[in-house]
Amino acid sequence: QVQLVESGGGLVQAGGSLRLSCAASGRTLSPYVMGWFRQAPGKEREFVAAIDWSGGNVWYADSVKGRFTISRDSAKNTVYLQMNSLKPEDTAVYYCAANRRGMNLSATAWYDYWGQGTQVTVSS
Repeated sequence: QVQLVESGGGLVQAGGSLRLSCAASGRTLSPYVMGWFRQAPGKEREFVAAIDWSGGNVWYADSVKGRFTISRDSAKNTVYLQMNSLKPEDTAVYYCAANRRGMNLSATAWYDYWGQGTQVTVSS
């Protein structure tokens, strides 16, 4: 089992920044790809970013490229999402997830473990 706990959400004005953290515990995470997803009210959960835990390869949704940065600290078993130049349309609950097979990184069904989510609200 892998337990994931997100933190760092909050209310911020448009153009501001937030850094989300995802602390992982349980099994070793070296084979896992770690991802961030978000879900706005009335919308489906969507892919935001992912990082290969061991290799540092990263992937981003087009909507956040150039504004968001995913990173990880293997020693702390923690994944981060630095969000800059935030827009009101970034408002959502943000979820951290672990993908054991390292495939179909943008598909929620391929992720095995999920955190409880953290709310990000961007005011205009």
